[in-house]
Amino acid sequence: MISIESFIAGFAYGGTTVLVGQPMDTMKTLIQVRSSSSSGLGGGGGTPTIASSPSLVRTARDLYATSGIRGFYRGGTALFLGGGLMRSAQFGVYNSALPELRRRNGGRPTDPSARWLGCIDPHVVIAGWAGGIGRGLVEGPFEMVKVRRQVASGWRVDDVFRGFGTTLFRNSFLFSSFVIYMDIFRQEMEAKRGYDVTPGIKAGICGNVAWLTVWPLDVVKTRRQSGRYDGRSLIWLLRDAFGRGDMYRGLSMGMLRSFVANFFSMEVYTVVERELGVYFRERS
Repeated sequence: MISIESFIAGFAYGGTTVLVGQPMDTMKTLIQVRSSSSSGLGGGGGTPTIASSPSLVRTARDLYATSGIRGFYRGGTALFLGGGLMRSAQFGVYNSALPELRRRNGGRPTDPSARWLGCIDPHVVIAGWAGGIGRGLVEGPFEMVKVRRQVASGWRVDDVFRGFGTTLFRNSFLFSSFVIYMDIFRQEMEAKRGYDVTPGIKAGICGNVAWLTVWPLDVVKTRRQSGRYDGRSLIWLLRDAFGRGDMYRGLSMGMLRSFVANFFSMEVYTVVERELGVYFRERS
Protein backbone atom coordinates (compact mmCIF):
# COMPACT_ATOMS: atom_id res chain seq x y z
CA MET A 1 0.00 0.00 0.00
CA ILE A 2 1.32 3.43 -0.95
CA SER A 3 1.84 5.75 2.04
CA ILE A 4 0.40 9.03 0.73
CA GLU A 5 0.96 10.83 4.03
CA SER A 6 4.65 9.90 3.95
CA PHE A 7 5.06 11.35 0.45
CA ILE A 8 3.42 14.62 1.53
CA ALA A 9 5.25 14.78 4.87
CA GLY A 10 8.49 14.06 3.03
CA PHE A 11 7.87 17.08 0.81
CA ALA A 12 7.48 19.23 3.95
CA TYR A 13 10.71 17.70 5.31
CA GLY A 14 12.62 18.65 2.15
CA GLY A 15 11.37 22.22 2.11
CA THR A 16 12.29 22.69 5.76
CA THR A 17 15.77 21.24 5.17
CA VAL A 18 16.49 23.81 2.47
CA LEU A 19 15.18 26.78 4.45
CA VAL A 20 17.13 25.85 7.58
CA GLY A 21 20.24 24.20 6.22
CA GLN A 22 21.06 25.90 2.89
CA PRO A 23 23.55 28.50 4.22
CA MET A 24 25.61 25.77 5.90
CA ASP A 25 25.29 23.54 2.84
CA THR A 26 26.69 26.30 0.62
CA MET A 27 29.72 26.70 2.86
CA LYS A 28 30.19 22.93 3.01
CA THR A 29 30.21 22.76 -0.78
CA LEU A 30 32.74 25.59 -1.13
CA ILE A 31 35.05 23.87 1.35
CA GLN A 32 34.71 20.46 -0.33
CA VAL A 33 35.65 21.63 -3.82
CA ARG A 34 38.91 23.14 -2.60
CA SER A 35 41.95 20.98 -2.06
CA SER A 36 43.53 20.99 1.38
CA SER A 37 47.00 20.96 -0.15
CA SER A 38 48.65 23.88 -1.94
CA SER A 39 47.39 22.47 -5.25
CA GLY A 40 43.85 23.67 -4.90
CA LEU A 41 41.41 24.65 -7.59
CA GLY A 42 41.40 27.82 -9.50
CA GLY A 43 38.64 29.46 -11.40
CA GLY A 44 37.52 26.51 -13.49
CA GLY A 45 38.19 24.45 -16.54
CA GLY A 46 39.07 21.43 -14.42
CA THR A 47 42.79 22.29 -14.24
CA PRO A 48 44.33 22.35 -10.75
CA THR A 49 46.09 25.64 -10.00
CA ILE A 50 47.72 27.17 -6.97
CA ALA A 51 45.02 28.33 -4.57
CA SER A 52 44.74 28.77 -0.86
CA SER A 53 42.45 26.67 1.32
CA PRO A 54 40.71 29.22 3.54
CA SER A 55 39.27 28.42 6.93
CA LEU A 56 35.58 28.16 7.71
CA VAL A 57 35.53 31.72 9.06
CA ARG A 58 37.33 33.11 6.04
CA THR A 59 35.03 31.19 3.68
CA ALA A 60 31.98 32.73 5.35
CA ARG A 61 33.53 36.19 5.40
CA ASP A 62 34.55 36.08 1.75
CA LEU A 63 31.15 34.77 0.68
CA TYR A 64 29.36 37.53 2.57
CA ALA A 65 31.73 40.20 1.20
CA THR A 66 31.13 39.16 -2.40
CA SER A 67 27.46 38.16 -2.34
CA GLY A 68 25.87 39.24 0.93
CA ILE A 69 23.25 37.12 2.69
CA ARG A 70 21.88 36.00 -0.67
CA GLY A 71 25.18 34.27 -1.35
CA PHE A 72 24.53 31.75 1.42
CA TYR A 73 21.33 30.70 -0.35
CA ARG A 74 23.03 30.49 -3.75
CA GLY A 75 21.64 27.46 -5.53
CA GLY A 76 18.76 27.31 -3.08
CA THR A 77 16.09 27.73 -5.76
CA ALA A 78 17.14 24.54 -7.53
CA LEU A 79 17.37 22.62 -4.27
CA PHE A 80 14.06 24.00 -2.97
CA LEU A 81 12.32 22.87 -6.14
CA GLY A 82 13.88 19.43 -5.96
CA GLY A 83 14.26 19.17 -2.19
CA GLY A 84 10.60 18.58 -1.47
CA LEU A 85 10.28 16.08 -4.30
CA MET A 86 13.40 14.08 -3.42
CA ARG A 87 12.51 13.82 0.29
CA SER A 88 8.98 12.93 -0.72
CA ALA A 89 10.34 10.08 -2.84
CA GLN A 90 12.77 9.06 -0.09
CA PHE A 91 10.25 8.71 2.74
CA GLY A 92 7.31 7.76 0.53
CA VAL A 93 9.11 4.84 -1.09
CA TYR A 94 10.59 3.70 2.23
CA ASN A 95 7.31 3.79 4.15
CA SER A 96 5.53 2.05 1.29
CA ALA A 97 8.18 -0.66 0.85
CA LEU A 98 8.73 -1.51 4.53
CA PRO A 99 5.15 -2.63 5.36
CA GLU A 100 5.06 -4.69 2.16
CA LEU A 101 8.30 -6.43 3.12
CA ARG A 102 6.88 -7.07 6.59
CA ARG A 103 3.67 -8.49 5.11
CA ARG A 104 5.48 -10.82 2.74
CA ASN A 105 7.95 -12.07 5.35
CA GLY A 106 5.84 -12.57 8.46
CA GLY A 107 6.32 -9.21 10.16
CA ARG A 108 9.28 -7.64 11.92
CA PRO A 109 11.97 -10.19 12.79
CA THR A 110 11.91 -10.61 16.58
CA ASP A 111 14.60 -13.27 16.84
CA PRO A 112 18.06 -11.63 17.04
CA SER A 113 19.41 -14.43 14.84
CA ALA A 114 17.14 -13.19 12.03
CA ARG A 115 18.80 -9.77 12.18
CA TRP A 116 22.22 -8.97 10.77
CA LEU A 117 24.77 -8.66 13.57
CA GLY A 118 21.89 -9.24 15.97
CA CYS A 119 20.45 -5.73 15.59
CA ILE A 120 20.11 -4.79 11.89
CA ASP A 121 16.67 -5.49 10.46
CA PRO A 122 17.10 -6.67 6.82
CA HIS A 123 13.66 -5.27 5.93
CA VAL A 124 14.82 -1.80 7.01
CA VAL A 125 18.01 -2.16 4.96
CA ILE A 126 16.16 -3.12 1.76
CA ALA A 127 13.45 -0.47 2.20
CA GLY A 128 16.17 2.09 3.00
CA TRP A 129 18.03 1.28 -0.21
CA ALA A 130 14.76 1.61 -2.13
CA GLY A 131 14.10 5.00 -0.53
CA GLY A 132 17.65 6.15 -1.27
CA ILE A 133 17.33 5.15 -4.92
CA GLY A 134 13.99 6.96 -5.12
CA ARG A 135 15.62 10.10 -3.72
CA GLY A 136 18.65 9.81 -6.01
CA LEU A 137 16.54 9.51 -9.16
CA VAL A 138 14.89 12.84 -8.34
CA GLU A 139 17.84 14.61 -6.73
CA GLY A 140 20.61 14.13 -9.32
CA PRO A 141 19.85 16.98 -11.75
CA PHE A 142 18.75 19.42 -9.03
CA GLU A 143 21.86 18.69 -6.98
CA MET A 144 24.15 19.33 -9.95
CA VAL A 145 22.54 22.72 -10.62
CA LYS A 146 22.72 23.59 -6.91
CA VAL A 147 26.43 22.77 -6.70
CA ARG A 148 27.24 24.78 -9.86
CA ARG A 149 25.35 27.77 -8.46
CA GLN A 150 27.09 27.44 -5.08
CA VAL A 151 30.57 27.49 -6.60
CA ALA A 152 29.54 30.16 -9.15
CA SER A 153 30.31 27.89 -12.10
CA GLY A 154 28.36 27.85 -15.37
CA TRP A 155 26.50 24.82 -16.69
CA ARG A 156 24.76 23.55 -19.81
CA VAL A 157 21.68 21.38 -20.23
CA ASP A 158 23.83 18.38 -21.07
CA ASP A 159 25.56 18.75 -17.67
CA VAL A 160 22.45 18.02 -15.58
CA PHE A 161 23.24 14.32 -15.21
CA ARG A 162 26.92 14.86 -14.38
CA GLY A 163 27.66 12.92 -11.20
CA PHE A 164 24.22 11.27 -11.36
CA GLY A 165 25.59 7.77 -10.73
CA THR A 166 27.68 8.97 -7.79
CA THR A 167 24.67 10.79 -6.31
CA LEU A 168 22.51 7.68 -6.68
CA PHE A 169 25.18 5.50 -5.08
CA ARG A 170 25.72 7.96 -2.22
CA ASN A 171 22.01 8.32 -1.51
CA SER A 172 21.46 4.57 -1.38
CA PHE A 173 24.10 4.26 1.34
CA LEU A 174 23.08 7.50 3.05
CA PHE A 175 19.38 6.88 3.51
CA SER A 176 19.73 3.17 4.27
CA SER A 177 22.33 4.10 6.93
CA PHE A 178 19.96 6.73 8.34
CA VAL A 179 17.00 4.39 8.75
CA ILE A 180 19.25 1.58 10.08
CA TYR A 181 20.62 3.88 12.78
CA MET A 182 17.11 5.17 13.55
CA ASP A 183 15.91 1.58 13.95
CA ILE A 184 18.86 0.59 16.15
CA PHE A 185 18.33 3.73 18.25
CA ARG A 186 14.68 2.72 18.65
CA GLN A 187 15.68 -0.79 19.75
CA GLU A 188 18.56 0.03 22.07
CA MET A 189 17.73 3.44 23.53
CA GLU A 190 13.94 3.53 23.54
CA ALA A 191 12.63 -0.06 23.71
CA LYS A 192 15.36 -1.50 25.99
CA ARG A 193 16.38 1.49 28.09
CA GLY A 194 13.15 3.45 28.02
CA TYR A 195 14.63 6.77 26.90
CA ASP A 196 12.05 9.21 25.56
CA VAL A 197 13.82 11.09 22.75
CA THR A 198 12.10 13.63 20.52
CA PRO A 199 11.99 12.79 16.79
CA GLY A 200 14.16 15.81 15.98
CA ILE A 201 16.97 14.88 18.38
CA LYS A 202 16.92 11.28 17.20
CA ALA A 203 17.00 12.31 13.55
CA GLY A 204 19.81 14.80 14.22
CA ILE A 205 21.98 12.17 15.90
CA CYS A 206 21.28 9.40 13.39
CA GLY A 207 21.61 11.79 10.46
CA ASN A 208 25.09 12.80 11.60
CA VAL A 209 26.21 9.18 12.01
CA ALA A 210 24.81 8.37 8.55
CA TRP A 211 26.67 11.30 6.95
CA LEU A 212 29.85 10.27 8.75
CA THR A 213 29.46 6.82 7.18
CA VAL A 214 29.23 8.12 3.60
CA TRP A 215 31.14 11.43 3.75
CA PRO A 216 33.95 10.47 1.32
CA LEU A 217 31.29 9.72 -1.32
CA ASP A 218 29.77 13.17 -0.73
CA VAL A 219 33.15 14.87 -1.22
CA VAL A 220 33.64 13.00 -4.50
CA LYS A 221 30.05 13.72 -5.60
CA THR A 222 30.46 17.45 -4.96
CA ARG A 223 33.77 17.64 -6.83
CA ARG A 224 32.40 15.66 -9.75
CA GLN A 225 29.41 18.01 -10.09
CA SER A 226 31.35 21.24 -9.54
CA GLY A 227 32.70 21.45 -13.09
CA ARG A 228 36.23 21.92 -11.72
CA TYR A 229 37.31 18.33 -12.19
CA ASP A 230 36.00 17.66 -15.70
CA GLY A 231 37.30 14.47 -17.24
CA ARG A 232 38.16 12.90 -13.88
CA SER A 233 36.67 9.49 -13.04
CA LEU A 234 35.13 8.46 -9.73
CA ILE A 235 38.16 6.29 -8.94
CA TRP A 236 40.58 9.15 -9.75
CA LEU A 237 38.63 11.51 -7.49
CA LEU A 238 38.62 9.00 -4.63
CA ARG A 239 42.36 8.43 -4.96
CA ASP A 240 43.05 12.15 -5.20
CA ALA A 241 40.92 12.96 -2.15
CA PHE A 242 42.58 10.17 -0.20
CA GLY A 243 46.07 11.22 -1.24
CA ARG A 244 45.49 14.85 -0.26
CA GLY A 245 43.76 13.97 3.01
CA ASP A 246 40.46 15.39 1.77
CA MET A 247 38.22 12.36 2.40
CA TYR A 248 36.46 14.15 5.27
CA ARG A 249 36.84 17.69 3.99
CA GLY A 250 34.04 20.02 5.15
CA LEU A 251 32.88 17.48 7.75
CA SER A 252 32.48 19.91 10.66
CA MET A 253 30.18 22.21 8.69
CA GLY A 254 28.39 19.19 7.24
CA MET A 255 27.72 17.76 10.70
CA LEU A 256 26.40 21.08 11.99
CA ARG A 257 24.17 21.48 8.96
CA SER A 258 22.97 17.85 9.19
CA PHE A 259 21.99 18.05 12.85
CA VAL A 260 20.20 21.40 12.61
CA ALA A 261 18.42 20.59 9.34
CA ASN A 262 17.40 17.06 10.37
CA PHE A 263 16.21 18.26 13.78
CA PHE A 264 13.79 20.85 12.44
CA SER A 265 12.81 18.84 9.36
CA MET A 266 11.93 15.70 11.33
CA GLU A 267 9.84 17.71 13.78
CA VAL A 268 7.89 19.14 10.83
CA TYR A 269 7.68 15.71 9.18
CA THR A 270 6.29 14.09 12.33
CA VAL A 271 3.58 16.70 12.79
CA VAL A 272 2.52 16.66 9.12
CA GLU A 273 2.48 12.85 8.91
CA ARG A 274 0.50 12.55 12.16
CA GLU A 275 -2.09 15.14 11.17
CA LEU A 276 -2.50 13.67 7.69
CA GLY A 277 -2.92 10.19 9.22
CA VAL A 278 -5.76 11.51 11.38
CA TYR A 279 -7.28 13.30 8.39
CA PHE A 280 -7.25 10.20 6.16
CA ARG A 281 -8.58 7.90 8.91
CA GLU A 282 -11.51 10.22 9.62
CA ARG A 283 -12.50 10.08 5.94
CA SER A 284 -12.00 6.38 5.36
